[in-house]
Parts: sequence; C-alpha cells; structure tokens
Amino acid sequence: MTGCEARSMERRIRPFDHDRDLDDVVRIWREVRWIESGAEHAKAVGLFLEDVDSEVGTLDDTPECLVVRRPGRITYDTTDLPLVAVAAVTTSHVGRKLGFASTMTARAVAAGGHGGAAVAALGMFEQGFYDRFGFATGSYDHRAAFDPQTLRVGHIPYRTPVRLGPEDASDMAAALRNRMAHHGAVTLDGDAWQRAEISWIEDPIALGYRDETGELTHFLAGSLKEEHGPLDISMLAYRTIEELMELLRLLRELGDQVRSVVMNEPPMVQLQVLLDTPMRHRPQTRLPGSESSYVAWWQLRILDLAACVAARRWEGEPIAFDLRLSDPVADHLDAADLGGWTGIGGDYSIRIAAESTVDSGHRGGLPVVECDVGALTRLWFGVASAAALAVTHRFSAPSDLVDRLDHAFRLPPTVPGIYF
Repeated sequence: MTGCEARSMERRIRPFDHDRDLDDVVRIWREVRWIESGAEHAKAVGLFLEDVDSEVGTLDDTPECLVVRRPGRITYDTTDLPLVAVAAVTTSHVGRKLGFASTMTARAVAAGGHGGAAVAALGMFEQGFYDRFGFATGSYDHRAAFDPQTLRVGHIPYRTPVRLGPEDASDMAAALRNRMAHHGAVTLDGDAWQRAEISWIEDPIALGYRDETGELTHFLAGSLKEEHGPLDISMLAYRTIEELMELLRLLRELGDQVRSVVMNEPPMVQLQVLLDTPMRHRPQTRLPGSESSYVAWWQLRILDLAACVAARRWEGEPIAFDLRLSDPVADHLDAADLGGWTGIGGDYSIRIAAESTVDSGHRGGLPVVECDVGALTRLWFGVASAAALAVTHRFSAPSDLVDRLDHAFRLPPTVPGIYF
C-alpha cells in the first residue's frame, strides 16, 4: 500500500463500554490535552464516566470520539425541569472530519428528548458549532476578581471550617444538589462526576461547614497555585444568603495571605457592594488570571415545549399567539433511531398566563411568531428580549406582540451555578 493509498476503515457509533473503552477514552483526552499523563487524571476519567449514558464513535472498533449524557435538572423561575447535560464531546486527532461529533451530539439531544428531558445544556468550546442542533447561548457568568480583605463582612461571626478532599466528594455533590435555588440553576445526578472534578483541580483548596448531624451544608472549592493567589474558586454551594455570607467571611480571613480571589458572582448578589472602596483596590487585585470578565460559556435548548411552556406562570394579561417553530437538529437525525424523536419543529398555538398552555396546530386569527428553537429558548429563559432576537436571530413577530413578550419574559439571569 503506497502513501497515497489508504484502506477503508469501518466507522460505527455504539454505547460506551467502561471496561472495554476506558483506556482509549483516556488516550483521546490526553491527545487533546484535556488531562495530564499521570495515573490520577486517568482514574478521574473513569469516575467521570461512571453511571452515565455515553456513546463512542469508532474506527475499526477503536474509539476515536466520545459524547456523554448526564441527567439532572434546571430551575425555571420556581419550577424544576428535567435536564440532560451533553458533556465531554471529545474527538481524537485522527477521528476528526468524519462526522462523529455532529452525529453523536444530535443523537445525545434526541436521546434526551426521547427520555423525557425538558431541556438540554452543554458547555461550548466555541459559539456556533452547536447552533446546528438547536442550542443557543445562555446568560453571562460574571467572573469577579477582588482582594478578600476588602470584603465588608466583619460583622459576620467567624467559624473554623472543615477541610474537604476527594473523600468528601459525595457530600459536595449532595450540597450542590441542595443549594439555594435560582433561575437557571443546574444540578446533576450522581456523585462520581464530583469525585472526578475534585481530582482534576490543580493545587486544590476546599473548605466548608457541616451541621450537627454531619451534613455538609455549604462549601467552596478551587485552586490556589501561588502563595498570594489568585484563589480561583470553581465550586460554591450554600442553602441561604446567610451561609453565603459565612463563606465570604471565610474568604476574608484567608486575605492575610491571599491577595486576590477570582469567582463567579453568586446569583442575586452583587459582590461590588460588599467590597470596601472597590475602585481604589481594583489595581491591587490584578494578579495573573484575576481580571474581572463576563463570559457566556454554555448553551441550552428546549426539548419538551409543553413542559417549558407550563413552567412560565405569567400573572399579567394573558398573551396568545400562533408559533411556527423550526428545529435544525432534525437535519441530523434519522426518524428510525432513538424512538423517532426528531426535534420539536412544527406549528403550535401558545397561551401565556397564570397557567400557560400549548396546543398542536394553529388556532388562526392570532398573531404569528416564526422562529427557530434556539431563538425561542433564549426568549423563554429570559436570556434575550424578543426585540433583540428580531435583530440578531431568526425571529419575527408583529411589533405589538414583541412588546408584550418582552414584558412577559423579564426574568433574572439564567445562571447554571456549576460547570458541566
């Protein structure tokens, strides 16, 4: 066989087999530099892939692509909706341009829809690739940097925290599931993924508080690579604002050593108002990697239109309209696969009220909204207004209906609160 010749390689997509495929997935993740070469990182991959539904794309039965589905829930206003997180979309260097990532991502979306999830979400490597499956960009996370000694929480009593490690991962996962609810909050089922996440943190630090029964009620975890920071916090869990304030008091006491803390701003709290002279101290927190920033790192899409519509409880004057909805994921799916789920495109009649409803087909005589599922998802979760979507997305509606929709979907930022 000459260098210009290549034998035909059999391509397949099949369920991930933990015993059979783990070494190849570890090889893929090392190849793309998601993990380092040590045994500890490889072990964490095995933990991450426990108790989840995953598929691999194979060349001659050797895995070259992986897509993971992890169940959980997302809070819509005050309602918890079933969620599927599409995670770890990873392709080896030789498995690219073969359609694995696109086909397997579409299949993961369809499996979530067929399995009863109302919403799908994923972390994106770049904006645009996942739009073809109906995903749309979520709200910003505000990543704040500050000097912990400037926190104005001296009035909060200080308590000695407990030190946490990988052996406490199940307790951390439970604390994240039980944390204070807010619009957009994501929680994931199971504990093994948390053990993996803790194992992947470089130079970890994890501190928290337990109640009298030993339950871990609130904690923070992150990375402290240098003596003076920045302390980069990647996990934060609390059940009440008072517990959040206790964690901030803990950070303040670390300020005799750590000069900069970097963390996502907690929902419903503006960190700047808790800082003493934040403008004056801002230049002092500019250690490497500690600039404040806004970034939308994740995307989501509606899978179950009826469940998402019912979750919107609008106490204002009811709004009724006909919807013509397109769903691009259908172009990537075979109706014979995965229970026949091929997206949610179609014609609907929607009524937004104290008890919102959706019916198949157009009622007629109503204003019409035409959009794709990504635009509808951004509107429905309050990520973008109807007026903005009419300019930036495939979204059209009469101007008076646009105004009414903008009133009906004034929601807090849709903030996941965890990475996935």
